[in-house]
Amino acid sequence: MPSQPPARPPLERRLGLPSAVAIGLASMLGAGVFAVWGPATRAAGSGPGLLAALVIAGFVAYCNARSSARLAALHPQSGGAYAYGTARLHPAAGFAAGWAFLVGKTASGAAMALTLGAYVLPEHPRALAAAAVVAFCAVNLLGVRRTALASAVFAGITLAVLAAVVVAGLTGPVAARPLGDTHPWGVLTAAGFVFFAFAGYARIATLGEEVVRPERTIPRAIAIALGAAAAVYLAVAVTALSVLGAGTLAGSDAPLTDLAAAGAPALKPLVAVGAGIAVAGVLLSLLAGIGRTALAMARDRRLPGALAAVSARFGVPWAAEVAASALVLLLVSTLDLAGAIGFSGFCVLVYYAIANAAATTLDRRAPLPWLGLAGCVLVAASLPPAAVLGGLAVLAAGAAWFRVTERRRAA
Repeated sequence: MPSQPPARPPLERRLGLPSAVAIGLASMLGAGVFAVWGPATRAAGSGPGLLAALVIAGFVAYCNARSSARLAALHPQSGGAYAYGTARLHPAAGFAAGWAFLVGKTASGAAMALTLGAYVLPEHPRALAAAAVVAFCAVNLLGVRRTALASAVFAGITLAVLAAVVVAGLTGPVAARPLGDTHPWGVLTAAGFVFFAFAGYARIATLGEEVVRPERTIPRAIAIALGAAAAVYLAVAVTALSVLGAGTLAGSDAPLTDLAAAGAPALKPLVAVGAGIAVAGVLLSLLAGIGRTALAMARDRRLPGALAAVSARFGVPWAAEVAASALVLLLVSTLDLAGAIGFSGFCVLVYYAIANAAATTLDRRAPLPWLGLAGCVLVAASLPPAAVLGGLAVLAAGAAWFRVTERRRAA
């Protein structure tokens, strides 16, 4: 008979509704809202195309959120779609979701850290990126309440900066420049870029084992955080298109800086600081989410068992947190940012596709999980070829590792 893994202590339920909303909102109001509009507008080909992409990305995110919320209420443990796919589909599906999440979000974590360095310390971005990863790992190791508190602070500052930028843009002179015609396939590609900005709400589900009354708190927290983020994105997109126009927006590497400069040039340093803080909030909660998924997979012997260690004092999966942070540090020193967002987006869409597939088992007649599944597959396929091929290669490597772990579990 296969040996049974030793019992592991459960994580403590310490997160209420406000804390869960703060983590989800801070995860979404990050680098995406500061950087995604340029490449998304170029892909869409026009202002109406960008707004259509925003609607598509928001709808796919809503379907995913509904599926995640229902599943998290029934399976309130760490791991998110890894746990759902394993329980409701097949261990291979769960492993694919967990593998895609770990790889995609680790690449995203490195991209976030490097973006933080580029905004705040452009002369030495990698040094600041590495320091930020170490600092946020230390914050997470002090307990999930510290993570929630820091996330609330970051989200509040980010919202204030975005509000100031929108007001400045609306009160400044209008110099809108059109771009061209809408490209239907490009709109889907743009939706993939915009979806990268929405993807953080799953962080609430991955922390499901630490949420108080998860069957009630998780669905409400996801809905509130997603709705608030969508409203912010719509306000920023409409303002940027009205003031700058699609042509200027498509060529901008720092669209919110340009938007602030149109009405209040003195706000430009504030935008840089706000971008850094927003990215910091995402990186903080991202490291926590990666650690919880690695914990769940280690408990099931899909990853080395040492990663299942939980701190008796702070109630956090310290081994998984440290390992995730170490891997992000490695990628910070080697990663090319050019394709990082596309690669991460592909992996995250695979993760959500499996979550939606798991949700179809709850009610075969419910349309939203099926629409979410189809949307994830279609948007993922529309991403740049390098991102798609790289993601498929990573999934193939994961399939090989899954076969190894299956043999080990059966031994």
